[in-house]
Amino acid sequence: MPTPPASGSPDDRPPLEPIVVLRPRRTDALAELFREMEAGTRGLEPVAVPDPHSWDEGETQELPPVRTEELRTPRRGDRFGFGPGLRRAAVTIGVGAAALVGFGCALLLPGRDGEAATPAPSPTASAEATPTPTAAGPTDPDGAGTLREGDSGPEVTDLQQRLLRIPDVYKDGSTNGTYDATLKEAVARFQLWYGIRGDENGVYGNDTRLALESRTGTG
Repeated sequence: MPTPPASGSPDDRPPLEPIVVLRPRRTDALAELFREMEAGTRGLEPVAVPDPHSWDEGETQELPPVRTEELRTPRRGDRFGFGPGLRRAAVTIGVGAAALVGFGCALLLPGRDGEAATPAPSPTASAEATPTPTAAGPTDPDGAGTLREGDSGPEVTDLQQRLLRIPDVYKDGSTNGTYDATLKEAVARFQLWYGIRGDENGVYGNDTRLALESRTGTG
């Protein structure tokens, strides 16, 4: 058990009592605000609000009845019954008709030399008067001067002589100037070996001619 402190010890002192701190309220600003509100309402005049139950319904006036004749007859129209919209439409139609008449008169007026203006020719008449150029003969898709099986002449002979200069293409071939099946096979073989694809197979066209002349000379 704890023993009480001896007399004269430092702990033998009177107990401290709590201190209450009073903070004054700032009511001055609130009072000043109330005074300003009262001063602001002094200059206003009170307005009496009438009681809605005290209104007299007898003061209201009824509208005069509408006559049937006024509904049938236009109020703002003329004696024929035309309103503003119909008058605007009539004016627009009249202006358009006058413009058409003026344009027609301008076409019929004589020219500077006193002669009547001639109407412009129609596109159909111009097409009929212009002669249609005759179409040229069908062009060869492989180019001009193309040789194929069935042709003959000095150009075929020149082809045969050039193919004989290419090894193993037209070996021991004839130079009789006739484009026969043997010559066609030789031309097709030359096209296949040298990768010529611009002409028909076995047809001596422009692409085949350029490739053959570049390898055999132009003489």
